[in-house]
Amino acid sequence: MPHMIIEYTNNLADDIQIDDLLKKVNKILMAHPAIFPIGGIRSRAIEITHYCIADGSEDDAFVHATLKIGAGRTEDNKKMVCDQLFSMMETHLAPLFSKRYVALSMELYEFNESGTYKKNNIHQRFKSQA
Repeated sequence: MPHMIIEYTNNLADDIQIDDLLKKVNKILMAHPAIFPIGGIRSRAIEITHYCIADGSEDDAFVHATLKIGAGRTEDNKKMVCDQLFSMMETHLAPLFSKRYVALSMELYEFNESGTYKKNNIHQRFKSQA
């Protein structure tokens, strides 16, 4: 962990620059290796093709991000990282906000360690580089 999942409406596909956005997410998360081990970072996007926004009368759009993390981070650390991520997304999406109606949201989901299952040998690569 952490995993960032960005859902966005397909009417943004040509303008959102999603690969660039995902790289920016990872850059922020990797800047905090004491909070998030680099080998556990995952960012992905899901283009939504079926949706209805507000009254459905306009070509409205949305971007919703979910940051999923394991338990154990301080409230200050969680707020700091979420503030950085949301600010970056606001900046990245500013050109879209200037030309269309868009809703941007983000939520933090913190897993309880019981009930989560993980196997990851990517961590070994980063431990050997240290």
